[in-house]
Amino acid sequence: MAGTAGRGNFAAMQARNQEQEWTAERLVAENAERNRRLNREYDPLRGIGCCGRRVECTVTGEGVMMVPEAMSGDKEFAPVMDRVGHARCRIRYDFEYWCAACVRIKDKVTARIVPFVLNAPQRRVAAMLEDMRTSRRPIRLIMLKARQWGGSTLVQIYMAWIQIVLRRNWNSLICGHLKDAASAIKGMYSRLLASYPAELWPHDCEPRFTAYEGSRNVSRIAGRDCLVAMGSAESQEAIRGYDIAMAHLTEVAFWRTSPQHSPESLVRSVCGSVALQPDTVIVMESTANGTGNYFHGEWLRARAGRSDKVPVFVPWHEIEIYRCPVGDAWQLWCELDDYERRLWTHEGLTLEMISWYHCKRKEYSSHAMMKAEYPGNDIEAFACMSCSIFDPSYLDRLRRDCRPALWVGEIAGDAVSGPASLRNLRPEPMQAGALAVWTPPDLVAAAAAKHYVAVVDVGGLSDKADFSVITVFDARNFGGRPEVVAQWRGHTYHDLLAWKAAQLGTWYRRALLVVESNTLETEYTDDGGGYILEILSHSYPNLYRRRSAGNHYGRLGFHTNVSTKSMVVNELMRQVRDGLYVERSQEAVDELSWFERKPQGGYGAMSGRHDDMVMTRAIGLYVIATECTGVAVRSRATAVDLKIPTVTES
Repeated sequence: MAGTAGRGNFAAMQARNQEQEWTAERLVAENAERNRRLNREYDPLRGIGCCGRRVECTVTGEGVMMVPEAMSGDKEFAPVMDRVGHARCRIRYDFEYWCAACVRIKDKVTARIVPFVLNAPQRRVAAMLEDMRTSRRPIRLIMLKARQWGGSTLVQIYMAWIQIVLRRNWNSLICGHLKDAASAIKGMYSRLLASYPAELWPHDCEPRFTAYEGSRNVSRIAGRDCLVAMGSAESQEAIRGYDIAMAHLTEVAFWRTSPQHSPESLVRSVCGSVALQPDTVIVMESTANGTGNYFHGEWLRARAGRSDKVPVFVPWHEIEIYRCPVGDAWQLWCELDDYERRLWTHEGLTLEMISWYHCKRKEYSSHAMMKAEYPGNDIEAFACMSCSIFDPSYLDRLRRDCRPALWVGEIAGDAVSGPASLRNLRPEPMQAGALAVWTPPDLVAAAAAKHYVAVVDVGGLSDKADFSVITVFDARNFGGRPEVVAQWRGHTYHDLLAWKAAQLGTWYRRALLVVESNTLETEYTDDGGGYILEILSHSYPNLYRRRSAGNHYGRLGFHTNVSTKSMVVNELMRQVRDGLYVERSQEAVDELSWFERKPQGGYGAMSGRHDDMVMTRAIGLYVIATECTGVAVRSRATAVDLKIPTVTES
């Protein structure tokens, strides 16, 4: 994510970086230009540098103000207004003005009580909130925070503005990982009310919190009939059932999961009562706390466009207190390492920003620790706190090839099981289907033109059990990398799963079908899972057989044990690291992000998560690397004849 100093001129800056060697004179000149673009005038009382379209309004005795365009349509608006009339009208339209005119906060640097003038990252986020509000959309935001820029302060004061100025009977909830965190936020709200300008408070009573039915967790704003409730993820029952229009969920990454409670259930309970209408607010925010937790999953959904929430990340270099004066630009340049120089050449940062980073870094024993405290992008934020075996930067590269499926549905034949299920195969698109197809099989090209491998991970029947997954790869060894082309994921009986896999395998030009057979071999008698696979082999001969003593192909299915799991996971790590395969599923990359090495040894998903898609990728890529020759795929003891049955494609 490019820094604010480089926005708007980033392409030109990159061209200059490529064209020239940096000298002391060029560094100083370029830095001056970056600082000029960065340090634009901001005066929220006059409306200079504020968000949204602005028009002029003259205030008697104070001169010309730039006010929101929407204010000009108010019945109380006039081109020339007195000071109090202007303020009373303007606070209904201009959040930034209201903050500076009506709100007092404790300054983090000086500890003094000062007007709340938004800093640069607060202005960026406020503009996003206002864009949703003024377009009459529900306000939904997920925010990944760096420290010390006032993200929680901004969210709570924005909600206070809606309750104090815009809406009556508009209840809110503040929920933190601990009750003390919510109490601290509410304390800021109490200070706001205590210092609110009397001339702008339209009620006879004083602006303050009053008790609500003897509750210690809920207060009422006098004169507004708005409730402000406090709670924590530690005591979830105390905050359920409230009628709320706005929810501020803070430090969600630190909400604990227990047998009785989970972040998912609390968010579902709290936010389920918030209507989908204008001026309702749900903001979920947190600093990073590793991968695989609920907040990380919600961030990934939002970043991929699969959530109702708009994602926003504030990097350290947007925060104005993280700057140091630079005396000798050339001496600083000579001290920088490659990473710090990339902050200049690729991120567009100023020397003052980089100087602060360079000095601050000396406090930490490793650069990873520095990036954990002061991340420059969301990848760094999660990477340095992650237990995953996959570097998030590699996963981010993998995501670039992900895309929505061409169609979703099922594959059907003349029956759901047995040989008839493999006849007259046809895709049946449906919104709730378990099959996602990114690239359908090429049914015209010669048999040798494509080499497909389908991998089956066997799950359970219930919704809480592991999923069964069938992943189909285009495994050609020429002209490109192995590519995920289709995936089925759901719950079904194991015999029906076997026939479903055979249907997909048949449709994909009789793909090599690799069934992870552990579950089948432990839950079934009569030669274990071999019974299901042997029956299947009579109708579908291209089944994977694992090697036995003497390097011969023996029993059907891929058996996962300590040795084979280590092999397939190591192969997957190599392929992800080196960008050797093409992934299409965002959800599969999500699973990779919480796949970890366990303290007691071995690999698996973080507690409460699944790794079914991960294992199909690991097994499939291992089989492709070791069994696919580039001419044919091996099954039984020899390569099979890839004759394709008649298939009808709709």
